[in-house]
This record gives sequence, C-alpha cells and structure tokens, in this order.
Amino acid sequence: MVILIGTVTEQPLDLAAHEAAVADHRAGAVVSFAGVVRDHDHGRAVASLEYEGHPSAERVLREVAAEIAADPEVYAVAVSHRIGPLAIGDAALVAAVSTAHRAAAFAACARLVDEVKARLPIWKRQVFTDGTEEWVNCP
Repeated sequence: MVILIGTVTEQPLDLAAHEAAVADHRAGAVVSFAGVVRDHDHGRAVASLEYEGHPSAERVLREVAAEIAADPEVYAVAVSHRIGPLAIGDAALVAAVSTAHRAAAFAACARLVDEVKARLPIWKRQVFTDGTEEWVNCP
C-alpha cells in the first residue's frame, strides 16, 4: 500500500504531479481524475465556488486513500482536495491510481473519487451570476 499524496490544501492542484507520484515500473495503467469547477449547476449560472473543510478533512482523505490503496491490485494512490476560493475551470479534486491493468485502475479511481465525495467533510459555497449563493454539503 502506497499513498503518495493525500492533502487538503488552498494551493492549486496539479493533476500531472499526482499521475507522476503513482508511476510504478510494475504498472500497466495509471488512471486519473480531475473534478473542475463548472460554470453551471442545475440550470443556474455559477460565477465562483468556495470550499471550506472541517479540521478532520485531511485525516478522512488519507483514510479513504488508505482503504483504496489496501486493494492488492493497487500499487499507489494520490488524491488531493482544494479548499478556499476557486474560479471556473480550477481543479477542486484530483486523484490518480496505478495498477497492473486498466480495468482495475479505472475501478479503483472511481471508488476513490466516490468515497472522497461521500465522506470528506467539506462544504461548498456556490456563488451564482445573479448574486445569490448556496451552501452544499459535499458528502
């Protein structure tokens, strides 16, 4: 089990760095994911987002990563979530997983992203172009 990156940060996220972190000479597949801020949500135009994390967020993120990394088919896991203000197009969540074969890598990366989204104690404030806003509990 190797977890190479598992951070909650205000700094911009680098998907390529996550992919490089999970590189392994045994790996035939590296699957990555970038969740980016889009300009709409449920038919409403979004101007920006802000994420706030509970102090336990990084611990929870690392726990999820460890669970995925415990799969014997997984060689390495890297995952980070950004907090603070984000603009349209910014990456909010990036993840990468390496395995011997592509099917296992796709499955592991999907599990990683799904579990992060379900369990991470992070809240999102969406600001809409009409000046209204809403808070959404990400899990």
